[in-house]
Formats: sequence, C-alpha cells, structure tokens
Amino acid sequence: MKKFKLELFVKIIGIGSASGLICVNDSLYVISDNSNYLYEYNLLNADLKKHLLFDNAAVNENIPKKMKSDFEAITKYEDDIFVVGSGSTMARNKMIQISEAEKTVLQNHDLTDLYLSMQYFAGISAEEFNIEGVIFTGEKWYFFQRGNGATAKNGIFTVDSRYFTQGYSLQYTSYKLPKIKKVTSSFTDAILVDDTFYFLASAEDSKSTYHDGAVMGSSLGTIDAKTMKLKKVVTITESYKLEGITLFKNTDKTLEFLLCEDQDSDVQEAQIFKLTLNK
Repeated sequence: MKKFKLELFVKIIGIGSASGLICVNDSLYVISDNSNYLYEYNLLNADLKKHLLFDNAAVNENIPKKMKSDFEAITKYEDDIFVVGSGSTMARNKMIQISEAEKTVLQNHDLTDLYLSMQYFAGISAEEFNIEGVIFTGEKWYFFQRGNGATAKNGIFTVDSRYFTQGYSLQYTSYKLPKIKKVTSSFTDAILVDDTFYFLASAEDSKSTYHDGAVMGSSLGTIDAKTMKLKKVVTITESYKLEGITLFKNTDKTLEFLLCEDQDSDVQEAQIFKLTLNK
C-alpha cells in the first residue's frame, strides 16, 4: 500500500457513536450502534435529517446497551440501503431494508437463523460472534466477523443468496490480523472497490464483544476479492477507533475514502475523516 493521508473531513453534530456510513452523490448516510435512526447528512448545505428504522417507543437515541439493536453495518445495492445488526446478542439480529429514494423501510429481515448457521459453521461461540461489516453485490453477501473476543476469530462469511429465504450456500474464510500496540486488531468495516476489499480493523484492549476497552488505534487493509487472500495492512492511526468506511472519490491517481469514528460515548458528535491513498 502506497502513501496515505488521514485528515478530519467534517464534524456532524447530532450523531453519536457512529458505526457505519455510505456516500451517495451529495448525501452521507450514517448509522449509530446506539440509535434506531438512519442519519442523512447533506455535504453541500450541512443539513442533517433523521429517518426512523425501528421504533422502540421508549427511546430511539442513546439507547442503553442492553436494549439497543446494535446497528454496526450498512451497505447499498441498486436503490436500496441495508442496515445490519451485529448479532452479538439475540436482540441484535435485524437487517432493515430501506428505499434510498423514498427513505422508507421496505422490509425488516430477521437474521437469527442465518447468524446461528454462521456460528455453527465457523465454530464461533455466541459470545464471540460479532458482525461489523456487510457488503452486498446483488449475487453475494459478505459478512465481516470482528474477532474482538478471547479467541480473536476474524473472518469473512460469503453467502450465496439474495435474502436468505429459500436456502443458501455458506463459506467462511478466517484471517489473522496484526497487532497495534501489542493488541490484536479486528475487522470493523469493509467496502468493495473493483476486485479488492478495503477494510478497517481496530484494536481495543478488551477480550469482550460486549464491553468496550481502551483504543489502541486502527488500520486499513486489503483483501483480493477473487482469491480471498489478505494483501496488506497498514496502521493509519493510534488514536481513533474507526468503524465505518465508504468510497468518496476514485480518480486516476488516488482513492479517497470517508471514515467514521465510534467514540463509545453519549456525545452527539460524529467525526468523519478523509483517507487519501495514492494508487
């Protein structure tokens, strides 16, 4: 991986604990792991809108840990956006399908059976199962398992199915990711660009998928999408836990990504960074 530049791009007031984002034209869609909203931020006029995904009635922002749906992943295919729960508890198995044009919920998918199949297939305990990145190509789904449990099981589940309703084939590829400050890093999000997965991995000084730990930093890595082989991993910060990545610009000379930070707090402010890579 060649030279990179990481810089603060924008601070968005009104979003806390950002866990994923996608850029569509002039709009930035952001999710939070303790919120039931899809946030829409206009990059031209800095306007922020909130679209309710799942009405909890009592509270829909800064939701207590035991109650939250833990939306950790977001992806887009054609006209639809998909927001996905981590599966780290039985209450976190939702996938919400949204019309990008209308900003309305089309379907609430229950991923419980799929997640149980993944755990059994890969030999991952329920306590260590933690999906933090999802990609949908129209033909395949890629679910990125964050290995921030005691056994550090990082991996990618490949699922051949559209919506998991009439059977599917399942594959699992495991990865050993490098350490940051002597702490093993784990997947936090990914995006597919051409035939390469660009992924984020963060290191927290904790052996739990449920409890947060001290942040050691974050790295960017690449995986060949055809062979599923790990190519390179580079530490890009020793200060931030970066949990979301989206493609911003793809030019002849550079790739520009937008990244979001999860501060693991109730502060309603999201820091969005821009990462520029030389090709």
